[in-house]
Amino acid sequence: MRESFLGCPIDILTMAETVDLAREAMRNRSRLQHVALNVAKLVNTRRDPVLSSDVASSDVVGIDGMGIVWAARLVGLPVKERVAGIDLLIGLLAVCAKEGFKPYFLGATRETLQRSAAQLHQQYPDLRFAGLRDGYFSPEQEAEVVSDIRNSAADCLFIGMPTPRKERFLAAHRDDLKVPFIMGVGGSFDVLAGQIARAPVRMQALGLEWLYRVYQEPGRMWWRYARTNTLFAAILLRALVQQQVQVMLGQRSAHSNSTRLRG
Repeated sequence: MRESFLGCPIDILTMAETVDLAREAMRNRSRLQHVALNVAKLVNTRRDPVLSSDVASSDVVGIDGMGIVWAARLVGLPVKERVAGIDLLIGLLAVCAKEGFKPYFLGATRETLQRSAAQLHQQYPDLRFAGLRDGYFSPEQEAEVVSDIRNSAADCLFIGMPTPRKERFLAAHRDDLKVPFIMGVGGSFDVLAGQIARAPVRMQALGLEWLYRVYQEPGRMWWRYARTNTLFAAILLRALVQQQVQVMLGQRSAHSNSTRLRG
């Protein structure tokens, strides 16, 4: 069920529902693009037209961050659960291993991809990759990368390249890739490779994964989260005030109509 949240589309789906949509797309070879929406991405869509267009044109806009979950519930949207991008990725890789779908990993470094594949083969011995390609290629090499992905007959493409490079790549080549399911996974390859640890489960439940990332990489992450979290709070507060004003105006209008009818 698609809704508008703070001017951004979101799809209110459970993890199981999202996995089923991806599985169906891979079975039918019908294209389905998924984007994972968190607080930082929502805030950045307001100043980055390429990112905004990528989110708006995606077939599924998943609710990745607990901040989005809580805020959406606060404005009255019936969000049941968070669909974290890394958990969705792992769930879909399990589906691939079980049902014979072949994933293609694009992004990160060659070493990270090789470590990721090695770790995954230990957990899923039946998993077969369509391809692995690092994200360090020049604009002149893009046609070669697109050709390799298309010729691989991949069933799903997971892209671990930074914004806005990923969005620009997809905007230019989405129709040429011929991959049923496409999903951006951020830094998930680093997690799969064991190079970055996820926050403890308790911190995830409390929506404090961002704080754990700051702890891991303070020099790179503290300003990013300080800025986006503050901006998100301001955007949400303004929306809540506007919502309350509309409620009050509606009540006042209803009261006036009732008074006139009694008169």
